[in-house]
Amino acid sequence: MTDRRALVVRGGWDGHHPVETTELFIPFLEKSGFEVRVEESNEIYADAEVMAATDLIVQSVTMSEISKEAFAGLRSAVEAGTGLAGWHGGIADSYRANSDYLHLIGGQFATHPGRPPAERPGDETDNYLSYTLDMTELGRAHEITAGINDFSLTTEQYWVLHDDLIDVLATTTHPVQPYHPWHRPVTSPAVWTRQWGAGRVFVATPGHSVDVLEDTNVRTIVERGLVWASRTRRP
Repeated sequence: MTDRRALVVRGGWDGHHPVETTELFIPFLEKSGFEVRVEESNEIYADAEVMAATDLIVQSVTMSEISKEAFAGLRSAVEAGTGLAGWHGGIADSYRANSDYLHLIGGQFATHPGRPPAERPGDETDNYLSYTLDMTELGRAHEITAGINDFSLTTEQYWVLHDDLIDVLATTTHPVQPYHPWHRPVTSPAVWTRQWGAGRVFVATPGHSVDVLEDTNVRTIVERGLVWASRTRRP
C-alpha cells in the first residue's frame, strides 16, 4: 500500500540526464511507500489540486524557465508542507532568471572551476576535479548523513552562492590555483537542508551524471534526503 505521493519533475538541459538520473530513484521511492507521478514539464506546479496532494517533489530541471503561475504553485506547496528535493543543477541551477526561486532554494550554482588549461581535452571533463566532501558537525549527527565519513569524488565541484538560512550537512573547498583569479580557498555548501514554511528542502550538489549518483555515499545521501524532505504531516 502506498500512503504518500511523489511528483518527479524533469527536463531542462539534457547534459544532466534528467530522465536517466531520476529513473535511478523511482524504484527506491516506490519501495519507500510513494506513489510516483512523472511530469516532463514544470507547468504541473500550477495545478493546485495536484500540488496539495503531493508529499514530495523531486525536481531535475537544469536552467530552463518557469512561469509565474508555476512558480507560485511550487512556492505555495512548499510553504504548505510539500517537500522539495533534488541534486546538482536539477535543483541548484534551475530558473536562473527567477530570483524568488533562488530565495526558496537558498543556494545557487555560480561555477565549477576547471582543470589546469593544459589538461583540458575540450569536453565536459574539462571541469572534472578530484575533491572531498567534508561532513559538518551537524552533518555527522543529521539523519541524512549520519554514519557517512568525508569522501572524495571526481566530477564537477560546484561553487555555490548561498545564504545563512540553510543547514549545511557537508561542504567542499575550492583551493587556490595559479590559473584562477581568487586568492584564498573558498568553501561552498555541498549538501544542505532548508525549512521553508511547513515544508522541507533538500539539496545535494553532486550528481552531474548517473555514475556520480551511483556512488554509494552520494546515493545514500540522496535517498535519505528524499525521505527526509517528504511532508511530515497532513493539514
